[in-house]
Amino acid sequence: MRVAIAGGGLGGLTLARILHRQNIDAVVYEREPGRSARSQGGSLDLHPESGQHALAEAGLTARFRSAARPEGEELRILDPAGRTLLHHRPEPGSFSGRPEIDRNALRDLLLDSLPGDTVAWGHRLTAATPGPGGGFRLEFDGGHRSDCEILVGADGARSSVRSLLTDAKPTYVATLAELSIADVDRRHPHLAELVGPGNLWCLGVNQLLAAQRSGDGSLRVVASLRADDHHVGTKRALLDLFDDWDPRLTALIEAGDGEATPRRIETLPIGTRWAGRPGVTLIGDAAHLMPPVGEGANQAMLDAAVLARELAAHPTDPHAAIRAYEEEMFTRIGPIAEMSARVQAMMLSPTAAEDLIRFFTAHPAEPASA
Repeated sequence: MRVAIAGGGLGGLTLARILHRQNIDAVVYEREPGRSARSQGGSLDLHPESGQHALAEAGLTARFRSAARPEGEELRILDPAGRTLLHHRPEPGSFSGRPEIDRNALRDLLLDSLPGDTVAWGHRLTAATPGPGGGFRLEFDGGHRSDCEILVGADGARSSVRSLLTDAKPTYVATLAELSIADVDRRHPHLAELVGPGNLWCLGVNQLLAAQRSGDGSLRVVASLRADDHHVGTKRALLDLFDDWDPRLTALIEAGDGEATPRRIETLPIGTRWAGRPGVTLIGDAAHLMPPVGEGANQAMLDAAVLARELAAHPTDPHAAIRAYEEEMFTRIGPIAEMSARVQAMMLSPTAAEDLIRFFTAHPAEPASA
């Protein structure tokens, strides 16, 4: 069978890698012109039962451990006055929890594990039409065409493949403003000490200011605000929104290199599913876009592992493989999407501090990257 994967993010690349190990032909079509076209964002925590499990299926556990940072799992939660409310410390050097790895490093790890011709860069899918004998004819920006027996939409929040299966649309739920601080240990040692080796969350009323250590010595700083807070494109606007917070915390905004980058956070409706269609399915954000509270990448990679397993188990009946994958995915994702929405709502509630402390106390394994 010939599998076309639309989207070269973590889910699509994980799927391609596991299929390659099963000797199943797969091509990844990625709209970006190359692997270094843009930054992939900060770091993420890989969970043993999902992201790490998928990497084990991909035969990449040793490479992951050489690039991951177990100490990055550390989480500090503060209030706007700078008081520590919770301090989660992982077991030193242990990979039994949820070690952090930079998204760029993880993506490179996956890319380097694939044959050089697996990823077709600069291919933005514009249309997919059923072929006369089954499968799909794919058309790309610029006129390139290709055929496949199976089409997998791993193309994220704005998936072009999703419309083949469902009319579900993302909903705008929050606003993020992102800043970065390079070489923080040398340039801003007080901020490096404040954040520590992992994640810092500062919880206020309907506001979250977070910072995250990256493996390259930088900090990623994120202000998370309710969906109606639109004017966050400058540091001055952000400082005005956090003007009653302790200056030790707002120093994270002041130290940002350049202006803030605003980003809309969107989610698909909880329980999104479809009846199924031969030869096509979705993984990751294309299937179940959730708030960024630590599950999105992990579930995308687990989707890839489950789908690859089913395709390998049903080599002559890919439709049965897709049906089995989708039923497993729908069942698994429902409670995870509900939990993610609940955490997102708590993070931006008037009582965020007490709500999240209570949640993490009841779920000690849950601290995750913002």
